Amino acid sequence: MTTQQITLVQESFTWLKPIAQQAGELFYKNLFDTAPQARAMFKQPIAAQAGKLMYTLGYVVSHLHHPETILQDVAKLGQRHHQYGAQPAHYDIVGAVLLDTLAQGLGKRWNAELKQAWAMAYSMVANAMMEAASQESASAHRQAAVA
Repeated sequence: MTTQQITLVQESFTWLKPIAQQAGELFYKNLFDTAPQARAMFKQPIAAQAGKLMYTLGYVVSHLHHPETILQDVAKLGQRHHQYGAQPAHYDIVGAVLLDTLAQGLGKRWNAELKQAWAMAYSMVANAMMEAASQESASAHRQAAVA
């Protein structure tokens, strides 16, 4: 990501903070409208899940200038999502829903440049999560083969 893209993502996230809970809940509404089968993967009430999503987004966004400082946390997140049943195809759906939700939440402030910046940020995180999930899956297969 470029410095300008990082700045755009961080600035736009501050615009969402006053409506963070609503934005998180809108994300899950949009996700379940797009992929109803995903609903079964979530055991917690959506309000709680929405709060966690926005907290995690805030954490990641605040560290975009130094993503290496959160790689271990992102890897753990990827491993947990793998345990919940997340597959690589799910990441594409989530990315598209995230961008749509951001467009809804940011309204007139949303533009092509901001969309590209958020897409880059999401791609960076999603790729790190999928890599960690892939490593966990490979490790589990190796352990199963040994047993």
